[in-house]
Amino acid sequence: MSAKYRRVLLKLSGEALMGEMPYGIDPGVVRGVAGQIKAVVDLGVQVSIVVGGGNIWRGLRASSQGMDRAVADYMGMVATVLNSLAMLDALEKMDCPTRVMTAIEMPQVAEPYIRRRAIRHMEKGRVVILAAGTGNPYFSTDTAAALRALELHSEIILFAKNKVDGVYSSDPNVHPDAVKFDELSFQDALRLGLRVIDGPALALCQENSLPVLVFNMQDGDNILRAIEGERIGTLVS
Repeated sequence: MSAKYRRVLLKLSGEALMGEMPYGIDPGVVRGVAGQIKAVVDLGVQVSIVVGGGNIWRGLRASSQGMDRAVADYMGMVATVLNSLAMLDALEKMDCPTRVMTAIEMPQVAEPYIRRRAIRHMEKGRVVILAAGTGNPYFSTDTAAALRALELHSEIILFAKNKVDGVYSSDPNVHPDAVKFDELSFQDALRLGLRVIDGPALALCQENSLPVLVFNMQDGDNILRAIEGERIGTLVS
């Protein structure tokens, strides 16, 4: 096995960490994902990770029900820290050195995010988990992933989704005739309003020519297959 990429950012869906549970974190799912990440690191790939928080809290949903949007979003950032610590624990139990860095300082549990320090961690073979989004409300973890990938000079963002195996012309759960795209341009993805990835994140990637691969995290060893360059999911570039 050989890796196509030297440095990648992996965006993990928080909801995917639930497994078949209605809420929270399934330790078995986390161990499975950690095993794939360990295999990627063993290939010599430098890995950073952004984890969503949708399995614990969705700020946008709470704000639509009357909660102040900024407060709801900060709660979502804390949820991403919980997921990040679970992933840290699973990786380190597999002897995969890992650091959690947060955009909101909480020194008792994680390092503050400092770009040059994060790069140095990866150069030393450590996985870097980037928690708490951008540290600002009104920005999704998709946008945080795009921002951090650019800051850390990642070659691609791997969007590992929950039960979504790529980008479709419409919601395949609602429209059985929806067409799955193997490849898609940024312009077409934005023009068609395809919402698998947050619009501002997609625009940021387009502006900086950063490719994005969207695939299903639940399908076996898809993270490793993506790193090896196998044609899975949808490539947006």
